[in-house]
Amino acid sequence: MKLYTFKKGGIHPPENKITNNQPIKVAGLPNQVVLLLSQHIGAPAQPIVKKGDMVKAGTLIATANGMISAPVYSSVSGKVNRIDMQTDASGYKRQAIFIDVEGDEWEESIDRTPTLIRECDLSPEEILGKIEKAGIVGMGGAAFPTHIKLKPPKGFKAESLLINGAECEPYLTNDHRLMLEKGEELLSGAHILMKALGVKQSYIGIENNKRDAIEYLTKLTQNDSGIKVIPLKCKYPQGSEKHLIEAILHKRVKSGALPISVGAVVQNVSTVIAVYEAVQKNKPLFERVVTVTGKGLKEPANYLVRIGTPYQFLINLSGGTSEDTGKIISGGPMMGKAVADTSIPVTKGSSGILLLSEKEAKRNEVVECIRCAKCVEVCPMGLNPTQLMTLSEFNQWDKAEKEMITDCIECGSCSYTCPASRPLLDYIRLGKGTVLTNIRNRKS
Repeated sequence: MKLYTFKKGGIHPPENKITNNQPIKVAGLPNQVVLLLSQHIGAPAQPIVKKGDMVKAGTLIATANGMISAPVYSSVSGKVNRIDMQTDASGYKRQAIFIDVEGDEWEESIDRTPTLIRECDLSPEEILGKIEKAGIVGMGGAAFPTHIKLKPPKGFKAESLLINGAECEPYLTNDHRLMLEKGEELLSGAHILMKALGVKQSYIGIENNKRDAIEYLTKLTQNDSGIKVIPLKCKYPQGSEKHLIEAILHKRVKSGALPISVGAVVQNVSTVIAVYEAVQKNKPLFERVVTVTGKGLKEPANYLVRIGTPYQFLINLSGGTSEDTGKIISGGPMMGKAVADTSIPVTKGSSGILLLSEKEAKRNEVVECIRCAKCVEVCPMGLNPTQLMTLSEFNQWDKAEKEMITDCIECGSCSYTCPASRPLLDYIRLGKGTVLTNIRNRKS
């Protein structure tokens, strides 16, 4: 089996896919859900409900607010308790709608039958309208509104759809399980997106540590000339859009350019299945699969979770925290963020909750850079991480911009491989944010 990958940089950290054989389980309902109005890139949604209003699962509770935004739907049936501030996974206070759960009644317009619907008679415009109305965003973590991504800017044309099933982040297995358990829905969703984009070819990229998914989807697509399964070498950060494009299409996206510049549109596995459910089942995005994992957990699992469910509720389902839990991460260990408060809610972009022991979470003592250039060797973007850290450390923002700090995808490969344990990514992330702010200020 030929395995594809990108050429420059990359690492292969321990995979720790301890939940890859755990079928998806329904998490059940908490007593209250907290639905953030900012769970997508762009402007926060605008609430249209008030305290005391009764809602069902699938009821629109906040509308999109601006061109780049997405609506929010209730994930449960019950009563709106209040609209208040809630801490998100990044530690920021955001406006949210708190709903007390009083059952599980769904909007009647949602088709809850398990019947697979393959054919889609809608026009591309109607498909885009349904995706926008359903509030679908990128579910791999970026949370960019999907309907915007499916509308190439003037002068650009989509030529192929890439479905990201790499799931290269250690520990996470939610997309792996979806490919095995919702394979036919995935393929139907792919054809819907192909129709919306006006393309005839789609590729599903899957890393070779998911051979069962590769074999299953290859079997399902053996008579489908429009969809091809591409086995990928296990290498992080293969799930990055630009690196997935390079691995599959052998095209490089230039600095500052979008994937559409090489004719590619990339969508995550979870997003594609959400598109199928929105278009064929009239189901808004109000639940998703989340991996709850860690070597110290009694029952690590993949859960189908209502959006707005508190992290602690899911941690309790998996056996709760142990005495030696040292850190809880939203996402995976490479690109995820440590959280200080487990009352934070699951959002559309929440892929996993990882519990690390104190030993696993402890950072090694930082020493002086030994000029080994390992960080340069592994950087998939061809940057010089140690230089970018130094420039950020000493507030040399103009130089950092010239050295392409904004090209950093924040994968953490540099920090992972540094023998001096320098906090490279921490400083680069700070510098990148400052430089992007400076750029926006210049343009305005």
